[in-house]
Amino acid sequence: MLYVRREPLPELVPSPSDQGSYSPRWPGRKLPPLYGQYHEYERRLPQHRWNAPSHASEPKYFWIAGHGRVGSGWGNVMQEILLNAHLSYKANRAYVFHNYTWNDDGSDYSDYNGKPIPSRVPLSALIRGPMIGEPWPEGDPAPLSVSEEYFYHACPERRVVPHNDVHDHLPSWFAADITKGWLDKLNSLDDQCVEAGADGGPPFNWVTFGDKDAMRDLWPELRRSPVLTHFAYSPLVELAFDTNREVFSPTSVLEPPLTSVPFTPSTPTAARYTEIPGLLVLHLRRGDYEGHCAHLARWSSSYMAYNALPELPDRFDPPPGGSWGENTPENVEIYMRHCFPTTAQILARVDELARVDAARGLRDVYVMTNGAVEWVEDLKRALRATGRWRTVASSRDLVLNWEQKYVAQAVDMLIGQRAQMLIGNGWSSLTGNIVVMRLANGRSAESTRFW
Repeated sequence: MLYVRREPLPELVPSPSDQGSYSPRWPGRKLPPLYGQYHEYERRLPQHRWNAPSHASEPKYFWIAGHGRVGSGWGNVMQEILLNAHLSYKANRAYVFHNYTWNDDGSDYSDYNGKPIPSRVPLSALIRGPMIGEPWPEGDPAPLSVSEEYFYHACPERRVVPHNDVHDHLPSWFAADITKGWLDKLNSLDDQCVEAGADGGPPFNWVTFGDKDAMRDLWPELRRSPVLTHFAYSPLVELAFDTNREVFSPTSVLEPPLTSVPFTPSTPTAARYTEIPGLLVLHLRRGDYEGHCAHLARWSSSYMAYNALPELPDRFDPPPGGSWGENTPENVEIYMRHCFPTTAQILARVDELARVDAARGLRDVYVMTNGAVEWVEDLKRALRATGRWRTVASSRDLVLNWEQKYVAQAVDMLIGQRAQMLIGNGWSSLTGNIVVMRLANGRSAESTRFW
């Protein structure tokens, strides 16, 4: 272990002129928002005592410097921060949260398939709750989370724990073993400021999230953690949900919009995000996922850890006959049916699951997808042609403002979390986060399915 110093991070709040301008790098394209007001909100959290003469009386901190970043989708980042925040909570240390960072080279904008996107988005534009500095449930003495920027301000000197100091002594890469290993290490340290070294990556990485058994032992305690039971989406995301409610599930009785219901530390997630009766959500990854699904088939991959929790009814055991890095054409077809289904296969699976008890009363379909507009419209026509659905809508139908456009994944996740039934992709981290929230909020496991 070693002690290190680092200067405070530079100011991240852009000037108003940075928003909505144009750049010669992307001719004719409006630059995305930089979310300056959200950065400023995080800076003004009351536990951020910027002008305090000393920070010695503040709580102990835990900063995971090697967190997922640089090209990681929101689903990948969120699955990691849930476990990191839970680990910090268990250690009775303030969780240090960070920006959702697509590119950490210091640029404001990054190129994504020829389009500009924000290089970083503050977590407060996506989520809210104890993970990003709001109070824990009433009576819970856990220290309040702080931002990365504040951590470096309050902790110019800190103890760095190299990755191998913990992971070389673990019996497995399962989440429960990793949590215990880091808890033992953190509990042995009196240092106020502790950092998980970035030398070997974060405590929980793709190996853990990709193993179907890796969450099994930690899940009973994680599902009761206030990290999950008092999680919420940002007001920006909830506003998008309210604005589009009539698109994906028209209301039959007057319901107060989410944005009109005060968010309080005492309100559990399950009470805020109640089930929407009649709504079926389908998560269908397209685009480059076709190649990803073929890759999964070559390596005989199982469902991801969040999608293989023991109570879930749909299991996937890799079919026999494959070898390391190769698989049979028949097995590849099995993978594609579950991972990248055709329209005919989608319709057949929807018809099959519409007959189970948990599907009684379904009448609206919402398709969460990154698919091309033409493909999405063809699928919607096919769903309507069955004569079963009152409404059929998709991610492409949502009306989003300029800031909501770049957090649209979180909007989809909120819709999926509240659906009466979800049919998701067992290899998708975005599906996995929805699954975890549904189960933690008391949704029936029978109503959470896969292709």
